[in-house]
Amino acid sequence: MRKPCCEKKETNKGAWSKQEDQKLIDYIQKHGEGCWRSLPQAAGLLRCGKSCRLRWVNYLRPDLKRGNFGEDEEELIIKLHALLGNRWSLIAGRLPGRTDNEVKNYWNTHLKRKLIERGIDPNNHKLGHYSTTATKSCVLNSNGDDKCSPVNSNGNENNAGSNSSTDQESNHKSSLPDLNLDLTIALPLMEG
Repeated sequence: MRKPCCEKKETNKGAWSKQEDQKLIDYIQKHGEGCWRSLPQAAGLLRCGKSCRLRWVNYLRPDLKRGNFGEDEEELIIKLHALLGNRWSLIAGRLPGRTDNEVKNYWNTHLKRKLIERGIDPNNHKLGHYSTTATKSCVLNSNGDDKCSPVNSNGNENNAGSNSSTDQESNHKSSLPDLNLDLTIALPLMEG
């Protein structure tokens, strides 16, 4: 059986104080990120290692990006989600300064709704296959403009002589720029 990371009775729970934050920052600046299990005791904190790691990664890291997501970040999240699905840590790895949880929350509260309003199914990123009250189907062109047209109840455009749903999907896919996403994970080479 695995040894617990901390003695529960001796650890603080709840909100972090400014003094605790400063102890963690000072320790990591001096010693770097290392063994999170032994860090709390070495830094003089009455917290468990997991709590220290999460506090650092999600709130205290100096490279964290704060504030609203930009349009470029939104489009990248949408494109990466189409390729990777709900693999938030892989998606966040392509957005410097953003955490996986922050990206996931932004997807669920903003971007999913945005796709639905465009008539795009947020699960498979296909046009015209999402049953919603949205009355327009939009195709994002490579220049960033949205081409929107009315959609009837079965998901087809109301325009006479309009393209079929599959033509819309292929136009949508061909209008997306190719992304170079090297997502390979490899073990470090051991010399010696």
